[in-house]
Amino acid sequence: MTSATAPSLAWVAFLTVCIVWGTTYLAITIALESIPPLLVAGLRWMAAGVVLSAFMLATGRGLPGPHQWAPLALLGFLMNVVGNGFVVFAQQYVASGLTAVLIATTPFWTALIERFLPDGERFSRRSLIGLALGFSGIVVLVWPEMARGGSNGRMFVIGVIAIQLACIGWVAGTSFTKRHELGNDPFRSTAMQMIFSGIMLLTAATAQGDWARVSFTPRTLAAMSHLAIAGSLVAYSAYIYAIQYLPLQLVSIYAYINPMIAVALGTWLLDEPISARIVIAAVLVFAGTWVVGRK
Repeated sequence: MTSATAPSLAWVAFLTVCIVWGTTYLAITIALESIPPLLVAGLRWMAAGVVLSAFMLATGRGLPGPHQWAPLALLGFLMNVVGNGFVVFAQQYVASGLTAVLIATTPFWTALIERFLPDGERFSRRSLIGLALGFSGIVVLVWPEMARGGSNGRMFVIGVIAIQLACIGWVAGTSFTKRHELGNDPFRSTAMQMIFSGIMLLTAATAQGDWARVSFTPRTLAAMSHLAIAGSLVAYSAYIYAIQYLPLQLVSIYAYINPMIAVALGTWLLDEPISARIVIAAVLVFAGTWVVGRK
């Protein structure tokens, strides 16, 4: 199906992803004020999974059987535990807007991973140029912190690395989804994927004693509600719907829009600074992303 013949609801879903996911970086930073990172991610996905599962059962659509649990658990691990959990960890040390900019490197990892898959797309000279541009943007960000040293600089670099690992997890999960049949109803699969990832994250949080360190405040509860309802239940489901009807290359434009929203909100509401170095790095990352994605 082409974008011209896609139902209008697919366009609404696409716009929802572009806007809502741009706000989740702010919500994560606020939630981390009193909630440990594993609990932020775990509660988010478990709450969304329980609500979506209840809806599937109430409407008679059911949930995937046990024979599908293993691939869905793997998908939940790659996309939600690694893809989202590492982002939450990183935002303890990396500003929300900057995190969104770094997430825009996802197309680079898509090109790299696809290069080594049997049926993946081959590298082109343009892809190599785009990768070089994008990763040079990351170097612009982390090099001064590495040179400065100290615990703050070291944790910032670790946060940047965690974000790149999150991108790899997300791309690996997306590639897995493209190559494996997970049922005719993507929302049934999504519900179980959320449940499995929530179990993994909450188990890890419990094992390291995070419940003893949690402190819910009206501010952090509001942030968690936004993450679970708007970020996971609504926007994640909208993403799954949009890619069923719109070209993936079109839907991926959200990666350009999310950072602009995240940077604006971080600067406005959290007083996050915007330096010349951040602007230069962002330009390099976006330029590289555009070159890699250009056909």
